[in-house]
Amino acid sequence: MSILVIQMPPRSRLRAQGPGVAASNPSRGGEFVYALSPDGLVLESQGQCPASLLPKADSVVAVLADTDVSWHRTTLPKASAARMRAALSGLLEEAVLDDIDTTHFAVAPEASGGQLGWVAAVNRTWLRAELTALEKAHVFVDRIVPSAWPDDPPSGHFAETDGHENGSAHGVALTWSHPDGVACLRLHGGLARAVIPLPAPAGTRWSATPGAAAAAEQWLGTPVNVMPPAQRLLQAARTLWNLRQFDLARRSRGTRALRDTLRRWRSPAWRPVRVGLVTLVVANLVGLNLWAWRQTDVINARRQTMVAVLQSAFPQVRAVLDAPLQMQREVQAMRIQAGKPGETDFEPMLQAAATAWPANQPPVDNLRYEPGKLTLVIAGWGPPQIEEFRGRLQPAGWKVDASEGRATITRTNLGGAQ
Repeated sequence: MSILVIQMPPRSRLRAQGPGVAASNPSRGGEFVYALSPDGLVLESQGQCPASLLPKADSVVAVLADTDVSWHRTTLPKASAARMRAALSGLLEEAVLDDIDTTHFAVAPEASGGQLGWVAAVNRTWLRAELTALEKAHVFVDRIVPSAWPDDPPSGHFAETDGHENGSAHGVALTWSHPDGVACLRLHGGLARAVIPLPAPAGTRWSATPGAAAAAEQWLGTPVNVMPPAQRLLQAARTLWNLRQFDLARRSRGTRALRDTLRRWRSPAWRPVRVGLVTLVVANLVGLNLWAWRQTDVINARRQTMVAVLQSAFPQVRAVLDAPLQMQREVQAMRIQAGKPGETDFEPMLQAAATAWPANQPPVDNLRYEPGKLTLVIAGWGPPQIEEFRGRLQPAGWKVDASEGRATITRTNLGGAQ
C-alpha cells in the first residue's frame, strides 16, 4: 500500500521562526515537501510541489514541524471519548500558551483514563486551515503525526534553520526527544549544553540533516547518522501517534468513504481475506461445474434407459422423441385394442365415487361426464360430508373440487400411465 508523507509548513508566528525549523522542510508559496513510499519503509521518490501536483497514494500522512506541537504529561481524565476533549481543556487550561478554545488535543496511543500519559497540543485553527487547503486540492490526510515525540531511549536530531552558516553551530537547531518531553534548542549558546546530559544516556540516537551534520559532529564530538528530510518524514510516519482525534478525526462520506473502503480492502492486512474469498469462489465454481456435469451424465443415462425400455417393449417405435409420452400412448393404444377402460373413463370414475360415497347420503340424481372429469350433484351436503368424500378419494389419486352443490372429480396424476 503506497504512502505519501507530507511535511506541513510550520505555523507562522509574529517572531522569527523558532529553532528546529529546517529551511529545506517547509515550503514557501503553498508548496509541500513530500516523500513517497510503496510500503512506508523504502523511499520511492521525493520532491517539493504545490498540493495539486502531489503524487497519488493509497494513504496520506501529514507530519507537523517540531515547534508546532507542545507536549504535556498528565493523569488522563476518566471520561468517555465524546467528553474527553472538554475534560482535557479544563485540565490543561493553565498549561498551554494558546487560547484553550483554539487548541487541539490528542492523547497518546493506547492511553486510558486514570493513568499518566502524554497529551499533544496543536493550534486547531491553523491545523484545520491547512487540512482544508489540502482537501481543496483533493489531498485527504488520513493521519497527522509529529516529527518528534517523547521517547525512550532518547534521540536528538540536528537541522539547519534560516540563519544557517555552513559548518557552524550558528543557525543549527537540535530537537531533543527524551522520556520527559521534547525540546527544540539552538546549538549557539549554552542552553543546549545545559539541557542535554553529558554523557548522553545509553542508547541515545543522533541524526542530522546533510547540511547540519558537520556542525552536529563538531558540537557532539562524535559521528551522527545523516538523515535527509525525506527519510525523517518516513520515520515519523511509522509512529503510532495520530493527532486526528476528536473534532479533527477523519470522517468519510460518499466517494471518500468508498475510496477508503477500497483502500483498506487492498491493504496487506486484508490479503488473507482476499485470497480466501477468491479461493472460495473458485472452489464453488469448480464444484458447481463438476456437479452439473455429473447430473448431466445421470440424466443422459436415464434417458438412454427409458429409450431402451421403450424400444424393447414396443419394437415398432423407431424414432424416439419423448420416451415417456410415446410409451404412454402405446400402452393406451393396447388398452383400447383390448377393450379395457382407462382410469379416467366413465366406469372407473363412477366406481371410485360410489366407493367413497357417504353412507348417510342418498344416491346421486344427476351427473355429467367429460373425458377425465366427472361432475356429481351433491345438494344438501355440508362441509363434513364433502371433507369425508374428498378424504376417501385423495389417497387413491383423485382430486375433488366442490362448489355450488356440485363435486367435480379429476385424476391428480394425469401425466401418469393410463
